[in-house]
Amino acid sequence: MRHPPRSGLLTVAAAVALVGTAVAPVVTAQGATPACSVEYSVTSQWDSGFQGAVKITNNTTAVSSWSVSFDFANAQKVSQGWNAKWSQSGATVTAANESYNGSLATGASVSAGFLASWSGTNAEPTSFKLNGTTCNVDSEPSPPPTEPPASGTAPALHVSGNKLVDADGRNRRLLGVNRSGGEFMCVQGRGIWDGPVDDAALKAIADWKANAVRIPLNEECWLGLSTIKPEYSGANYIAAVKDLVAKVEAHGMTPILDLHWTYGQYTGNSAGCSDVHATCQKPMPDMQYSPSFWSSVASTFKADQAVVFDLFNEPYPDRATSTTAQAWQCWKDGGTCPGIGYQVAGMQDLVDSVRGTGAKNVVMAGGLAYSNDLGQWLTYKPTDPTGNLVAAYHVYNFNTCANESCWNSTLAPVAAQVPLVAGEIGENTCSHSFVDQVMKWFDDRGLSYLGWTWNTWDCSSGPSLISNYDGTPTSYGTGLRDHLRAINP
Repeated sequence: MRHPPRSGLLTVAAAVALVGTAVAPVVTAQGATPACSVEYSVTSQWDSGFQGAVKITNNTTAVSSWSVSFDFANAQKVSQGWNAKWSQSGATVTAANESYNGSLATGASVSAGFLASWSGTNAEPTSFKLNGTTCNVDSEPSPPPTEPPASGTAPALHVSGNKLVDADGRNRRLLGVNRSGGEFMCVQGRGIWDGPVDDAALKAIADWKANAVRIPLNEECWLGLSTIKPEYSGANYIAAVKDLVAKVEAHGMTPILDLHWTYGQYTGNSAGCSDVHATCQKPMPDMQYSPSFWSSVASTFKADQAVVFDLFNEPYPDRATSTTAQAWQCWKDGGTCPGIGYQVAGMQDLVDSVRGTGAKNVVMAGGLAYSNDLGQWLTYKPTDPTGNLVAAYHVYNFNTCANESCWNSTLAPVAAQVPLVAGEIGENTCSHSFVDQVMKWFDDRGLSYLGWTWNTWDCSSGPSLISNYDGTPTSYGTGLRDHLRAINP
């Protein structure tokens, strides 16, 4: 998809003093140190609303991300917050770390605040959990580990003929979801991820029986360009991506890293923005930064062949050029492309950047028309010395190639020669009748697909699989969840 939503939960820009007027005591059994403690305070209150704060202290093993939860007893509703990503489902309130304050060492504390409404009674919560561990109580027995469990290991992958296989030669279909956020939050100065990416959030994806998660990225944020806030870019951004990849793999799922938003000014047909910076989807990757991005990403993950690289989200040079031949030539070789004002990095350039590091990871390359057209993919297929190249395809109910006739004529010949992965499938009807058709066609041929997207957006903003990060599906998401569970019992 080209346009994830720009608006999220309203955050308060200015720092707010967290001075409590009524603090919930920290109670422990027999004086033992609790695994964690949470101090809750109401800092101010008026007729229909109040300002609250929580101070979380971690007394056990250091964690790289945190999420604290508690229940309101009197129908209080959080409206906005700061220093954490605040959400509420029924009576349960959750505050998950921002990208800049996720690390919590042993003995360290972090504070976050919120605004909420109340009516009648404003009783304070009595029980709090940090990463699933109950706080303010005796730490015996020891709490469960807060780092992702090593119960699953994502397999190393390579291409064999037209199949993806693991190290033992067993076929591996990539069936899962997209996890949007890494492409837009950082460039908009709002964080790195959109919503929680802690172990509980990844377990919720795995509970759908997904075995792959596609993670869209932003090249300016990865490369740490000066236009991006430092807390969301460079080393901080890379560390956040590595952490998410590790969590995905810990649940036995394949991480797919996708270059989604890129540099280069394009104001032609179907332009998503007029900005030279990576603030939207461009028709092709740019020669200035995209090869550097892939060299860096490949160097970071080349020792881990469980990680798959999706070279460029949705090419659309066909919207800029005058002929299909020009578009495919631009797609493969880049350079000076008609209708595109910046120097383009072609798919061959990006394959070369990845392989130049020694990385043998599986690489995906999507076709024209926002990856919906694979009609001449085989003709212009980039050269990959490792033979680990996969054709990527996106399909929504509003695309041109969105029926069995087109799939039979354009996809089947590609799938007969190389692995075919539908990196994005979805529909804007808030239902799942179309994706049901897509999944059946792909299932019948043993192919891969991933639903867009594991984010809690309104359906009008794009197909959203969930209404809550605990895995509660939307009516659209129900189709994918139930199907994955049926074929992977």
